[in-house]
Amino acid sequence: MGTRDDADRAERELRSTEGAGYTDRLLAHEKRGWLRKNLDVQAPYRWDLKRLDLGHTLDVGCGLGRNLLNLEGGVGVDHNAESIAVARSRGLTAYTIEGFLASEHAVPESFDSLLFAHVLEHMGRDEGFDLVSLYLPFLKPGGRVCFITPQEAGYRSDPTHVHFVDSQGLRDVCERFDLEIERDYSFPFPRPIGHVFTFNQFEVVARKAPSVVSA
Repeated sequence: MGTRDDADRAERELRSTEGAGYTDRLLAHEKRGWLRKNLDVQAPYRWDLKRLDLGHTLDVGCGLGRNLLNLEGGVGVDHNAESIAVARSRGLTAYTIEGFLASEHAVPESFDSLLFAHVLEHMGRDEGFDLVSLYLPFLKPGGRVCFITPQEAGYRSDPTHVHFVDSQGLRDVCERFDLEIERDYSFPFPRPIGHVFTFNQFEVVARKAPSVVSA
């Protein structure tokens, strides 16, 4: 019979996005289910990402690199070293946070876009602000930031989700950093479906202010 400490440790590991355990869960999720084995269920999401035409993108919280596979020349960064190892084994350009900051890619104002896909729900509100603040300097003036978070059913599906970030929450992030919102929509289905469909998501695309050129 396990001790209370063992149970608490297991609960912390279940709710953590760090370490090999979380990476193993992501890998298992990729392979799970009849639909995933027989249908290309990711096709609509790939289409959605490609139609945004994000250009040279920094994928923050890239995980195993699912989105990186569909970003032309994208660079990924994630705090989970095991997940980064998997992404790199797939031929992707991906780094841990420390690795990215020390890399040749960490050039201020060098990326056309920043992508925060299914990231902010894994941390508290202030932590989310800190994360955006860390990477925003690498975005070109006039560049875009794309935020994606799960709706209700998706939020409930993962024990590592700690903060429900809806459309208004994403708008608050944009307001905090003076980002001009260009698109705010529910995907792939209308908003009410998000209460029952696990893979419905909020998406907000915003633009950083362009540089002001002195006369």
